[in-house]
Amino acid sequence: MRSYQVGGLGTPHYTGSGHYRRHSSSGGGGGGSSGLLEYLRRIVDPNQMDFDAAFEDILMLCSSHPQRMYKMASYRKHTKNHWARDDPALAVIQIAFLLVSSSAYALAFHVRGGPVHYLFLALRAILFDWLLVGLVVATVCRSVANRYLLQLRSHSVEQEVEWRYAFDIHCNAFLPFFLLTSVLHFFLLPLLLRPSLMALIVSNAIFGAAFAVYFYVTHLGYRALPFLHRTEVFLYPSILAVLLFFLFLVLGMLGEPYRIQASRTMARLYYR
Repeated sequence: MRSYQVGGLGTPHYTGSGHYRRHSSSGGGGGGSSGLLEYLRRIVDPNQMDFDAAFEDILMLCSSHPQRMYKMASYRKHTKNHWARDDPALAVIQIAFLLVSSSAYALAFHVRGGPVHYLFLALRAILFDWLLVGLVVATVCRSVANRYLLQLRSHSVEQEVEWRYAFDIHCNAFLPFFLLTSVLHFFLLPLLLRPSLMALIVSNAIFGAAFAVYFYVTHLGYRALPFLHRTEVFLYPSILAVLLFFLFLVLGMLGEPYRIQASRTMARLYYR
């Protein structure tokens, strides 16, 4: 049996039937445990992060062609033999954004409790809204992709979605979601908190669009992987978000007892 080492990520073995199978040492982790440890180590060393490139990524994600973001993942695959980012700068920037936005909302809603309560709100936004949700979404989407969407081709090396790449996709998708539900939403608060049908429509439209864009960018991330097919399944939650918007609109027309308004619900859960 002849074997070949590729980029230190695993060894493809010739099976004798014209098909190469890779036995990954990391389970698709994008560089294995050593790559993850290096990624985490760079988080605590700003000199090891490229913030200029991260802000360029932000501008690209905010453009009308966010799919260009995933061309960089393709370049990494060709040069480093993994899809995931090596640089945690974008994740660190998002954490900083969440710190600022949670403090701004606490001030806007006159939250009592002082700095300790402000810190609690910031930690909840970072650890739950961003990290925990990201871990769950990345794990579920990666499992779906690896179990149901892989294309097995002869004369090719088997690949699977790296977990760190799945979390990268969450970070990419979270940015436009954050800009809609935290930044744009913040400046429209005087309108959105009114008990009117117009406020309900605008508020639910913002949150519905944010969820739709989140899963659209998620779809783009998995579509960029050439060994996956039928990646349109990641668009289905976007369709659900649109349907829920119209359902809540119909309920809102029935009167106050039936109204579900995203902004007022968020205010009650987080700040009152």
